[in-house]
Amino acid sequence: MSFFTALSLSFNNLMTKKTRTILTAFAGSIGIIGIALILSISNGIQLYIDWVQRDTLSSYPIQLQSETVDISSMVSSMTDNGGSGETHEDMDKIYSNNIMSDMMNTMVAEVQSNNLKEFKHYIENGGSDIKDYASAIEYTYDIPVNIYKSDTSDKVTQLNPNTMFDAMYGGSSQSSMSGMSMYSNSSVWSQLFDNKEILESQYTVLAGHWPESYNEVVLVVNENNEIDDYTLYSIGLKDPDEITEMIKAMMSGKNYTLDNDETTYTFDEILNTTFKLILPTDVYSYNESKEIWEDKSDNDIFMKNVVNNGTDIKIAGIIKPSEEAVSTSLSRGIGYTKELTEYIINGVNDSAIAKAQLADEDTDIFTGVPFDNNKDTPITMDDVQAYLESLPSDEQAQTRMFLSTMTDEQILDMFSQSVKAQTTDATLETNKSKLGITDLDDPSGINIYPSDFDSKEHIQNIISDYNTSQQKDGKDENVINYTDYVGIIMSSVTIIINAISYVLIAFVGISLIVSSIMIGIITYISVLERTKEIGILRSIGASKKDISRIFNAETLIEGFVAGALLYFSNMKIIPREKCGVRIYMGCEANIMDYDGNNRLKEYGLKGCDVVIASLHIPCIKPGSIEQNTKCFN
Repeated sequence: MSFFTALSLSFNNLMTKKTRTILTAFAGSIGIIGIALILSISNGIQLYIDWVQRDTLSSYPIQLQSETVDISSMVSSMTDNGGSGETHEDMDKIYSNNIMSDMMNTMVAEVQSNNLKEFKHYIENGGSDIKDYASAIEYTYDIPVNIYKSDTSDKVTQLNPNTMFDAMYGGSSQSSMSGMSMYSNSSVWSQLFDNKEILESQYTVLAGHWPESYNEVVLVVNENNEIDDYTLYSIGLKDPDEITEMIKAMMSGKNYTLDNDETTYTFDEILNTTFKLILPTDVYSYNESKEIWEDKSDNDIFMKNVVNNGTDIKIAGIIKPSEEAVSTSLSRGIGYTKELTEYIINGVNDSAIAKAQLADEDTDIFTGVPFDNNKDTPITMDDVQAYLESLPSDEQAQTRMFLSTMTDEQILDMFSQSVKAQTTDATLETNKSKLGITDLDDPSGINIYPSDFDSKEHIQNIISDYNTSQQKDGKDENVINYTDYVGIIMSSVTIIINAISYVLIAFVGISLIVSSIMIGIITYISVLERTKEIGILRSIGASKKDISRIFNAETLIEGFVAGALLYFSNMKIIPREKCGVRIYMGCEANIMDYDGNNRLKEYGLKGCDVVIASLHIPCIKPGSIEQNTKCFN
């Protein structure tokens, strides 16, 4: 018996028992629908998890710092409440458990240095495929972004780093009042995440556009188009002097209330806001008579001129977190590009004062004193001159007249006991830091943003392989140390995610087994009901294989019917529009005759937006030009 004969017999039998056939197909489709549904849920959850991972890791990168501390060891030392481990005989007393010495030793011992210059070279010069697993790699530098109000008609106003709380600290950012100190060091200016695709998925542009040049920035508002007043004061939309006056009043015991009325700003008002950028080296002026560089930041006239000639920074756009974003990479305030950072570094390095310090690395350009000078260093005539200038004018004149008849050796011998050599607490590195002198190839930090958690593991393995290779080459100073904060937080989350995936896989397996058993039982019942038919077929020469083929063909037909039910029922689940994009549904249909009738029935055509009709040889014999033309007309 051929397979087509078996199909014919099975089809005839199914048509005589239409109700049972439909029920069997429906039962089979339920199992298939269940499998498809669970697979869809599993795939949807996995896509959502990937999305959450990407957004989350854009806020929590792998951070490599030039100097790092093993936080886990420190925390373990600080939170160890196990005591000395000794059992005291007299338990009616309280005993001290001395941990301060161990804690301080741990803090000092766990501070480790990283050679980020070498690691940056390893990343940028193809030493690894770390970029394949990172959505962005960000290099940070210890340089201040000095921002001032553009309007200097009244006075010069520094906005960043903000000076609003200097009245409380007496002009210093150091204070025992840690609550306010936190705000004094909190900058609302931060560098944008260096992946525009992710930024555009996390944020919606309310007005303007993303920065297109180094001097363009964006203002970040919350999902309700709100900006906290701390940010408003920090960017000059509200007068920072109000905070200063409030602090002065509070320090003197007076009551002072800020205006807490809600203020609004149009998009144009925000986009018309500009700032002035001042390089860290711009506040110094060279004193030719003393041959030193002097800080002029307290000179209002000097600073007004500097600010007026500063670089214009403008707000190019206003952005807010998108509704779909799970996590965002930016905090409040102003976001600027890495190009602005590079502009500041290059501007500082090209300045006259930076070149002067780098040209004479042994001398402090602010005092003219060698860095290695100490109190026992023999004095020079410059030390004597510095001492004479410190005397009252009358005494200075008399002393100079007295010394005019003496040689330099005699003057130095006379003052050797009373005058000590000038010294400086500065070093070359502190001066470079003060001026913002930075090498773009030597970052103070590297932030690596993994694409997902699997990529994060690959990146960690790459860092581990790098450390191993450096140790093998005897370059232990190049080993990278860091604390995986994200790994500590998300390790349990990864376990939960894997558990959910395994449960969904188990559901798929169970649905498949149940569906198979259901179809098997129905087929078995069908065999029992058709014993007489089987006997007749056997009596006319049908083999066991032929009988099996009949039932397999019947099961195959029911499977196709169940699949069709599943397909067309799922079509209704698909939305007609997704994310503003219209979804068109259709199919390719075979033309069955020369009158142009295709295989789709009327109800099928109604559910399609597009139908492509074509002539296929198995469905219709090739006709003449006239017949084929008639089909498509």
